Amino acid sequence: QVQLVESGGGLVQAGASLNLSCAASGRTFSHYAMGWFRQAPGKERAFVAGISGGGGTMIYEDSVKGRFAISRDNAKNSVYLQMNSLKPEDTAVYYCAGRSSYYAARAGSGYDYWGQGTQVTVSS
Repeated sequence: QVQLVESGGGLVQAGASLNLSCAASGRTFSHYAMGWFRQAPGKERAFVAGISGGGGTMIYEDSVKGRFAISRDNAKNSVYLQMNSLKPEDTAVYYCAGRSSYYAARAGSGYDYWGQGTQVTVSS
């Protein structure tokens, strides 16, 4: 069983940056691909970014490419999402997810473990 706890959300103005963190339990963290998803009010949960178990392969949703960066530190059992140039449309609850596979996936159904979410609000 893997438990995930996100942190780092908050209220910021457009153009600002935030760095989300996700701490994972378990001794085989490097075996799991990790992903970040978000859910805006009234919308479905959507893929944001994913990273392979070793950290060498990253994938992004098109609207965040060039603005967001996913990374991980397997020694600290943690994954991060650095978000720059934030826009009001980035406002959502952000979720960390773990996948029992080496490579990340874009579909939420491909993930086995989920955190409780952290709110990100970007004002205009």
